[in-house]
This record gives sequence, structure tokens and C-alpha cells, in this order.
Amino acid sequence: MSDHADTAPVESNDALGVRRRDRAATEARILDAARRILARDGFLGFGVNALAAEAGCDKKLIGRYFTDLDGVLEALGGALGFWLGDVPEVPPKGDYGERMAALFQAYATALRADPVLQQILAWELIQPSAVLQRLETVRSRAVALWMARVRGDTAPPPGVDAPAVNAVLLAALHYLTLRQRTLQGFAGLDLASTEGQARIDDAMLAILRLAYSQERSPT
Repeated sequence: MSDHADTAPVESNDALGVRRRDRAATEARILDAARRILARDGFLGFGVNALAAEAGCDKKLIGRYFTDLDGVLEALGGALGFWLGDVPEVPPKGDYGERMAALFQAYATALRADPVLQQILAWELIQPSAVLQRLETVRSRAVALWMARVRGDTAPPPGVDAPAVNAVLLAALHYLTLRQRTLQGFAGLDLASTEGQARIDDAMLAILRLAYSQERSPT
């Protein structure tokens, strides 16, 4: 047997590190491009060719790294930063009501500044699809983990249906934010103005305080 038998070349640690960094950079470019397309064109403009062109990469890499467009969306949706931009820091202090008030305020600020999330919320109402349903699933999981981290070991007062209270307030916040994009006003409030948004925030916080007051009378 020859002492010089063929052997597969062994990739050096440096080369492996470069390849991993290149992949991570390409994945990040693809995800950033997906955000831009969704914000600018919505789901109608979200295709493999458009995404590859926006990201400046071969479309084969989308399949290699994410399998398909659904994989891109799920990767986006599973990252809390996709829904909240720079994830707001909410100090974990106070009782349940105080923490929820801080959380809602942080989310309202992030939502108003994020055209991608606004676009997705609008598309959920206009053109629901299986892709949007999967995106909603991963979004709910990511946001729920964030809320649980902020909530810590606190709990709402006995007898309060906290999920229902939070759902009503979230729905109101979503609707009023989307309304601001179109008609800019609702029920006499100027939603496009700083003053109008502050009034909405104050009302939301007042409702939270009433709902989660530890001294509230049992119903």
C-alpha cells in the first residue's frame, strides 16, 4: 500500500471560521433585505428573485440557508427584534400592573416606529394566508417570552382575566396605529400628532392601572 494514499483535505480552523462568518453575513443580508421588501412592497412583492436581488446574492443561497421563503419568514418572526426593532428594555420592577404598563408603553413606541410590523398587521386583516399564520405563531411565541421575562414572578389581582384585558388593549393599539397611517384621526383625536399619541398612551395606562389595581373590588 502506498504511503501517499489520497486523503481529503482538512479545512483549517481559520478557513472554517471565515466560511461561517461569510454565511452569517449572507443570512443577515437576506433577512435585512426581507424586512425592506416587506416594508416597501408588502407580501405581493416578496418573492425569491426579488429577495435575492435586494440582498445582492444568488437565489440558491436562500434555499441553502433557509430552505424557502417560509423559512426566511420564520427566521425573521422568531427574532424578537423583527417585531420590536431595538428590543425595548423594560425594568423588571413593580407589581404586575406596573410592569404591564411599562411593557405596553415600550411596545407602543416600537410599533409606531416600525413600518414592517405595521405592514404585516395590515396584511393579516386584508389577505390572511398560511404564511401569515405561521408568522403569527412565531411572533406570538417571541413576544410571549419577552412579556414573561418582564412579568417575572408577579401576577394579576385575583379575579382579573389578564389575557382578555391585554388582548383588548393590544387590539386597540394595533388598530389606532394602523388608522394613523391612513386617516390619521379617530373619534376626534389627532393620531398623527405627538399630543394625540400621548393622550392614547395616558388612556391606555389609566385602563391598566384600573384593571390591575391591587385594591380593586372583586367582581
